[in-house]
Amino acid sequence: IFCSISEAIREHPELVQKYLGSVVPTTDNFYATLNSAVFTDGSFVYVPKGVRCPMELSTYFRINEKNTGQFERTLIIADEGSEVTYMEGCTAPKFETTTLHSAVVELVALKRARIQYITVQNWSNNVFNLVTKRGMAEEEAEIRWIDCNIGSRLTMKYPGVILKGRKARGEVLSIALANDGQHQDTGAKMVHAADRTTSNIISKSISIGKGRSTYRGVVAMPRHLKGCKNNTECDALLINQHSRTDTYPAITVKGNQNTVQHEASVSKV
Repeated sequence: IFCSISEAIREHPELVQKYLGSVVPTTDNFYATLNSAVFTDGSFVYVPKGVRCPMELSTYFRINEKNTGQFERTLIIADEGSEVTYMEGCTAPKFETTTLHSAVVELVALKRARIQYITVQNWSNNVFNLVTKRGMAEEEAEIRWIDCNIGSRLTMKYPGVILKGRKARGEVLSIALANDGQHQDTGAKMVHAADRTTSNIISKSISIGKGRSTYRGVVAMPRHLKGCKNNTECDALLINQHSRTDTYPAITVKGNQNTVQHEASVSKV
């Protein structure tokens, strides 16, 4: 099932009621609450058990009016043993006034399911892009985010995965380009909630002119877990004397049977 979320509410209410808000609660943060209160449309995907979607699903979001806000909602459910790849593109023309984009994306990967979510955003410099993106991976499921950010005045986006089931896997590949007047504040969140879960974070950024890029990440492994692994890599490139980059990795590992490695590099041209 691939349709707008407004259509899904009418035609498939049992799926929407079961999963909407299950990964990102309405009280999660200010912008998630705002989205939950005012969203009117977005995308909905449901892949049945054992079905491998034969093509990449694609959507395109565009802001066409000034002095406006865009609040789309995306919900993707991959049932047991299914696979799906979803790609979204985002653009907006440049207006003299600022514009807000505040989306909520929820991914649900049930047992042994695989979801790959690709974002290519090229907002104009008047857009504030403040979004919440999170996935829930059950036993042996995999969620992979590929996040490309090359526009907006300010982006604050940290795709995350809650590794809820044993042997679940999560990955975030984040690419950011910050030009003059832009701040790309991006990263990832990996919450390990079961034994033998694995996460991988790779962040690449380029800052040009007076652009600023920031990596902000969270990795959490509670004390009672065993056999969990995380790898985090943050690489930044500064082009000229005025560009800036910051890295804020927050890695919390408790217990003595888990493995974490972190690597970061900054180069200047």
